[in-house]
Amino acid sequence: MSTTPTGTAPSTPPKSRYSMGSTPNMVRSLIVIGALMAIIFFMTPRVNTLGGPVVDVHGTAVTVAKDSGWPISEAVDLPKDWKTTSARYVKSTDGLMTWHAGYQAPSGNYVAVEQTRDATRGWVEAQTNRARRIGELQAADITWIKYERGAKVQNSLVDRRTEPGELTTLLTGTGTFEELTFVAEHLGPVTE
Repeated sequence: MSTTPTGTAPSTPPKSRYSMGSTPNMVRSLIVIGALMAIIFFMTPRVNTLGGPVVDVHGTAVTVAKDSGWPISEAVDLPKDWKTTSARYVKSTDGLMTWHAGYQAPSGNYVAVEQTRDATRGWVEAQTNRARRIGELQAADITWIKYERGAKVQNSLVDRRTEPGELTTLLTGTGTFEELTFVAEHLGPVTE
């Protein structure tokens, strides 16, 4: 231990009042930190909606129609405020190949067109999310079966064909029955 010229041990400086951790000091620190976090939060830009790339439903539909030989449908002449969101031809429930085209309504709701050949009961149940049948409605000269799943918002319209080789068409999504009917009235065969 070193000693000072007078032979006494060096004295330690007194502790600061702020290092004692008093309640008022802690409250002041939290206020400063909270204010800084609020400034950062309000200065950070936010996106209200996410927009994906434009999907070429028609181009995909033409390819699927040629490859499958099916008379698939797509929504035609929809107003410009309707957006295309997805298009694919994939294996679905019960191993059935399924044509899918997705659209977003101006309200933000989603409507999908699903079609398969020789639809099974399992396919219909899976596409409607096991919703309950609630009636029928007429649209585009077709009687559609209405399905509604209340706990998870999903409405569906089904044009179920039972003859071998025929396509069953199903409209489903978060869209209202009015939006589903609107798409049903705009369905048309895929042409080049």
